[in-house]
Amino acid sequence: MRRLVIRPGATGDLIVSLPALEYLRTGYLEIWVAERNVPLIQFADVVRSIGSTGLDLLEIDPPPRLIERLRSFDSIVSWYGASRPEFRAAVERLALPFRFFSALPDRKVHAVDFYLEQVAPGKAGRYPRIDCAAEREDFAVIHPFASSPQKRWPIEKFREVARRLPLPVHWCAGPGEPLDGAVRVDNLYELARWLAGARLYIGNDSGISHLAAAVGTPVIALFGPTDPVVWAPRGSRVLSPLQAVEPADVVAAVCKSGHSYFIRSPKLGAS
Repeated sequence: MRRLVIRPGATGDLIVSLPALEYLRTGYLEIWVAERNVPLIQFADVVRSIGSTGLDLLEIDPPPRLIERLRSFDSIVSWYGASRPEFRAAVERLALPFRFFSALPDRKVHAVDFYLEQVAPGKAGRYPRIDCAAEREDFAVIHPFASSPQKRWPIEKFREVARRLPLPVHWCAGPGEPLDGAVRVDNLYELARWLAGARLYIGNDSGISHLAAAVGTPVIALFGPTDPVVWAPRGSRVLSPLQAVEPADVVAAVCKSGHSYFIRSPKLGAS
């Protein structure tokens, strides 16, 4: 069977969907995702950026090559266009083999389980996993950013935590995130490999926190206002609500389990 999976969304959205996407593997699997997320898909036969396919033109003036491409698949599983009546109408008019799923959890269940249950009922409880060949080194990573100001713990408090940690700290920042001296790796898979070498990661509710958890690095995630029951990186230690967290709480979370906290958890990545 030839299957196409279309998963739009930011990095965190993709990562919590990984167990669902992997379950959809067939004889031939092609996946379309946001351009930045393309390097993270290591298990498909072909990976394309949604923007490069012309998919946004399907409901307006679809290129013949796009229609031909879509018709070459036996199955198309899509979180793209699920809430857009015009897009769904175009799919129906063209008789394309789409199956749509809601892109946002509609109940209080972890996002990983929500997406996996959509395609594989009864398979809940899995962990997103990105395999990276990396040797654990003695440093911690702090990524003090998030997609919105409401999700960001004050950077001064991150700096206080860094001063009190028992190992060196490397700061991490993405494109457009202002932080002098930060490590910046544009390719997300290469960033994942670097994060996999850290003994500890501390960050906000962000895609990079999900990325660190997916490669097996111990994660302390500072959450708010998003519900951590639904959106926290699976396997992470969560401190919430954000406005109530103090540097001493983060340091205590690091030290609570002693040295064992800096060792890769065998539960991470379990299927």
